[in-house]
Amino acid sequence: MTMPDYAWTAWTTLAALLSYFWIVFNVGRARSTFKIEAPAMEGPLPFLSVLRVQANTVEQMVMFLPALWLCALYLSDYYAAAGGVVWIIGRLWYALAYYRDPAKRGPGFALTILATLGLMAGAAIGLWQQ
Repeated sequence: MTMPDYAWTAWTTLAALLSYFWIVFNVGRARSTFKIEAPAMEGPLPFLSVLRVQANTVEQMVMFLPALWLCALYLSDYYAAAGGVVWIIGRLWYALAYYRDPAKRGPGFALTILATLGLMAGAAIGLWQQ
């Protein structure tokens, strides 16, 4: 069986969505742990950190997913998937660091931004070559 076009990017998209699901699950778990009922958005710092990771991740996904697929369509499925894996690693690094100490979230955030910019650059290069 051969893999269809964009299969690597599709698998990477599923992995990114799964990582986001884990982050959302952590918010629900934190709500239960700290007894914070929806729609409340206030609580102790550990709860606010988990909540902020979720909010920032969804904000980043708005740029990441289109950049991922544009890079796959116009440059390469392989390069897009590789950039997507870097983005996922950055997001997980960001989340775990933020959960431990919000001041240490920077490197994971930077990796996420660099991955997104790389995907955008890849899409632009691919479009330029058309």
